[in-house]
Amino acid sequence: MNNQPNKQLQVNGGCLCGAVRYRIEGELVDAGYCHCRLCQCSSGAPVLAWLTVQQEALTIVQGKPKAYKSSAHYQRKFCSQCGTQLIFRKTTRPRTVDITIASLDKPAAVVPEYHIWTDSRIPWFDTNDTLCRYADAGPDVD
Repeated sequence: MNNQPNKQLQVNGGCLCGAVRYRIEGELVDAGYCHCRLCQCSSGAPVLAWLTVQQEALTIVQGKPKAYKSSAHYQRKFCSQCGTQLIFRKTTRPRTVDITIASLDKPAAVVPEYHIWTDSRIPWFDTNDTLCRYADAGPDVD
């Protein structure tokens, strides 16, 4: 799903209150919008935009995000002080990690490339784009 091959990232981000800060240095695997019910419920928003990198590209430089097992194979990490959701990991895919694009200091640095779980899209919300849309998780990136 990557339309930005070999895009090297060197970006920083963190939570709303500043207690958790991270740095990403490495190649972007992909980036997209997720419309699944878990993302909707965990954020209170109709969609979340995520970027994916190899696990070793992400460094937590300040604080320690709290982990929450949101389902059998998924873990979300967030700031325990302000609640900002930062990280998502599929436990069956430990080599990659997803980070919320909006938690980047400069979120315009990463542009979403696709939509996943559109079967769960809230009908009153849509984006005005021509990106690929997948009813489910889309093609596997492993």
